[in-house]
Amino acid sequence: MIINTGQRTDIPAFYADWFANRLKEGFVLVRSPYNPKSVTRYRLTPDVVDCIGFCTKNPEPMLKYMDLLKRFRQFWYVTITPYGKEIEPRVPNKLKVMDSFKRVSAIVGKNCMGWRYDPIFISDTYPVERHIRAFERMAEELSGYTQTAVISFIDLYEKTKRNFPEAKPVSPEDRLTLGKAFVDIGKRHGMVIRPCAEGDELAPFGADCGGCMTVSMYEGAIGQRLKVPRQTPARKACACYLGGDIGAYNSCGHLCRYCYANYDADTVRKNMQKHDPRSPLLIGSLMPDDIVREAKQESWIDPQITMFG
Repeated sequence: MIINTGQRTDIPAFYADWFANRLKEGFVLVRSPYNPKSVTRYRLTPDVVDCIGFCTKNPEPMLKYMDLLKRFRQFWYVTITPYGKEIEPRVPNKLKVMDSFKRVSAIVGKNCMGWRYDPIFISDTYPVERHIRAFERMAEELSGYTQTAVISFIDLYEKTKRNFPEAKPVSPEDRLTLGKAFVDIGKRHGMVIRPCAEGDELAPFGADCGGCMTVSMYEGAIGQRLKVPRQTPARKACACYLGGDIGAYNSCGHLCRYCYANYDADTVRKNMQKHDPRSPLLIGSLMPDDIVREAKQESWIDPQITMFG
């Protein structure tokens, strides 16, 4: 199966020590976001975990644990945008993040790395032209370390509207202008542009609109064919295969104003105070009336077919 760490929070950036402890003990407990008394126990062992998917804005804290991780196949997405502290208050300096990106890539391989430049929004401070210049500079810096660049335009979820009220949708004209420019830049730097849940509007320019975390991408990263069970998409327009997510909402300390996974800063601070790196749960501890069930886990690797034969 696939273990996902990054749809609800940023584990490498804020909880690397906790995750290392989970790998050492070989299991993790995950509290359901919909039923707080329901807890799922996942084994974290290579015989049933075919790939661990990371999504982070700061991989640096996990670098010291790469030897521990080498037993597992991995796929990393690292989000790097041009936004300043007024938008992403606690994201490290982008040059430092790009350096960490390259260090991880040197360990796992460029086929196991993806760069996310999202969400894209337009404002007086971040006009179309600034996005194109920033994307060009970052693509040049990351050239040779990844073959994938994911883009998406801001979605105005209710949480986003509340925490970032001045955010506006990106116009169709700007979407096309940016998409075409990014595809052209990507070609020069050996990167395929993959729009995330944006339909097919950028396909005529050469973008791959098939999804950003698909089964085929996992297969390319691990070098094996996968026979995966059917899964309901997280969103209608989403083609990603997310696997089992071990994160928790309202626990990402970056506090980005556009974030869909955090309710507000106070809730995040309270939850982060409950974090214990020794606990099998990311936030808090197991309670006496919790109901723990074992996840149904098995390898999805097809032993009859490899990517190379």
